[in-house]
Amino acid sequence: MDGNIDFEGIIAQKRGGRKTSPILLSLLKRLLYIDYFNNYFKQGKTGIEFCTGAIDCLGIKIVMEGLENIPTGSRYTFVSNHPIGGVDGVALAGIIGTRFGSVRMPVNDFLLAIPGLRPVSIPVSKTGGQSRELPMLINRAFDSENQMLLFPAGLCSRLIDGKIQDLPWSKTFIAQSIRTQRNIVPIHFYGENSRKFYLIARICNLLRFKFNVAMAFLPEETYKNRGKTFRVVFGTPIPYTVFDKSRTTSEWAGWVREEVYKL
Repeated sequence: MDGNIDFEGIIAQKRGGRKTSPILLSLLKRLLYIDYFNNYFKQGKTGIEFCTGAIDCLGIKIVMEGLENIPTGSRYTFVSNHPIGGVDGVALAGIIGTRFGSVRMPVNDFLLAIPGLRPVSIPVSKTGGQSRELPMLINRAFDSENQMLLFPAGLCSRLIDGKIQDLPWSKTFIAQSIRTQRNIVPIHFYGENSRKFYLIARICNLLRFKFNVAMAFLPEETYKNRGKTFRVVFGTPIPYTVFDKSRTTSEWAGWVREEVYKL
């Protein structure tokens, strides 16, 4: 069995089994570049091998700084800004998994449809109601020996105040890192999507769309990133003991976010 996306099956499931126009399905497949990506997915690679292979397949080069300064043999919480929404997650999962061992990261239900990503994924719904099992899944992942990779903004970066930057960061990674005594590794992934993407995201925000329409354009952004070079800077691990009662967990999350953008 190959690792292709069962696109028609996914759409049927999302629509409760109702039929979808073949013309609409064809248009959606073009928008999402399904056939292009399935050419790689059908190789059947999974987990870390899938992630590293996908970056190679896209002809993307990652220039890393600081990774050699992070000791192996420990459990970490890796946290990064989320400028691209596709390449950054896959690339970092491959890098971290290759150097430090198995890795887990929250993945939205669109990306979870890619069989090759499932071994490194914690499912997070972005198109429907949040799973009641999510807190348990997050706890279990942090309790494991896996490295944790999180993008605390949840969504990929937006154009805010004239700059490409993350939305405010969730505090979950602070609380969980303290609870499981994991030091936090800040990562700055340098990159951005097209102006078209940010315009669509801005319009959807102004119109208060409930559905994240911009997310549907991330496959196109990934396609456009073929052959590009991205710089990734790994910061020095921050001891979990730093996050004391002098600030709230939300304030500490904001502080780490600031540290990431200083890298």
